[in-house]
Amino acid sequence: MVRLSGSGATSIAASLLGIEPGWQPWRSFLATLSDEEGHSIDHVVVACFRKPLSYTAEDVVEISCHGSPVVLHYCVERCCALGARPAEPGEFTLRAFLNGRIDLPRAEAVRDLIESTTLYQARIAAQQIEGSVSKRIQPLKGQLVELIALLEAGIDFADNDIDIAPNEEILRRLQPLAAGLEKLAATFRYGRMVHNGFTMAIVGRPNVGKSSLFNRLLEQDRAIVTDIPGTTRDTVSEVASLNGIPVKFLDTAGIREGSDLVETLGIERSYQAMADADLTLVVLDSSEGVTADDQPLLGKARDLGRHLVVWNKADLREAPPDALAVSALTGQGMEVLRRAIGDAVGLASESAQESGFITSLRHEQLLKESLDALRKAEQAVHFHIPHEMLLLDLYAALQPLDAITGATTADDILNRIFSTFCIGK
Repeated sequence: MVRLSGSGATSIAASLLGIEPGWQPWRSFLATLSDEEGHSIDHVVVACFRKPLSYTAEDVVEISCHGSPVVLHYCVERCCALGARPAEPGEFTLRAFLNGRIDLPRAEAVRDLIESTTLYQARIAAQQIEGSVSKRIQPLKGQLVELIALLEAGIDFADNDIDIAPNEEILRRLQPLAAGLEKLAATFRYGRMVHNGFTMAIVGRPNVGKSSLFNRLLEQDRAIVTDIPGTTRDTVSEVASLNGIPVKFLDTAGIREGSDLVETLGIERSYQAMADADLTLVVLDSSEGVTADDQPLLGKARDLGRHLVVWNKADLREAPPDALAVSALTGQGMEVLRRAIGDAVGLASESAQESGFITSLRHEQLLKESLDALRKAEQAVHFHIPHEMLLLDLYAALQPLDAITGATTADDILNRIFSTFCIGK
């Protein structure tokens, strides 16, 4: 597809296709793309979208060719010769934002939708395009603007000794506002996982069934499995979906005193994978229990943070009570393990039930800036600071919220955001 946007979109497309420009909008029709000598090259489908209801809020024409790179290149080349120019990365969405068609969170969600790798990611991005984040920010921003207006009015009437905003009233308004921003900022812990996924390392001593468990979680034979200890000598990685979240699974070399240089290097990578992972599965052998070789590994996992102890080969011998028992061979306990993994990384958190959680690091940082300014405002109220000075903190809290929605966003920030888009979006 070749997409044109701007005041000359229809006239350029009409000249390109040799037809009159008075088309009926919102309907598609067939046309012939010819070369400069009039020879037919392709039969194309043309659709016209009139401003201000198009994606960019400008006149938009879309020309659908049959997909040949030669034909598409010629079509773009002829459009440029007739007065168009190639679009910059993300320029269509940037125009939609600049023309007031969408706000900045919705524009950023378009990129997230394009980059989504799971249906759940796509659904969340679609909700944000529909305004799920904006709908949570706008009421809080409105409350802040109301408080600013109240204090400004109080300053205007100061000569008349009218106390419009006593300290108790200011605190009454500030506290729920700060609580709302704090709650929204806290959703980024889950939102970051939705956007970026997480990494999970599977570790254990040799021959406890790490690779079998790895394959069972992936539901495919990705790692080589044998009964020879030390089969896996390097870290094997694969990305799969868990409850709609991309997970990078790492199958690591069995941790023991390496018998050769290659295995020793693999064990070093296993320890590095544990340090880098968001979650570690420490796999034990139910048929053997906790051995002396398992103890250092369990201690290392506890020191590093989030981990789960998984008792594999539960089909051979019953695991201890309340243990996370599975059988990679038969599939026993795998659903329980998946739920335990989700709980360990926070997939069952309150944020997972909300549609308006944030997935952008930029948004989280700006919300924290706004929160810091509000806390300074609360301190100013307690210290009976004049309202003129208090307003400086409130305006400082408003600026980051404006930067999220795009009301006061600098050009360099816009360029940084839209440069990450692909051409044609």
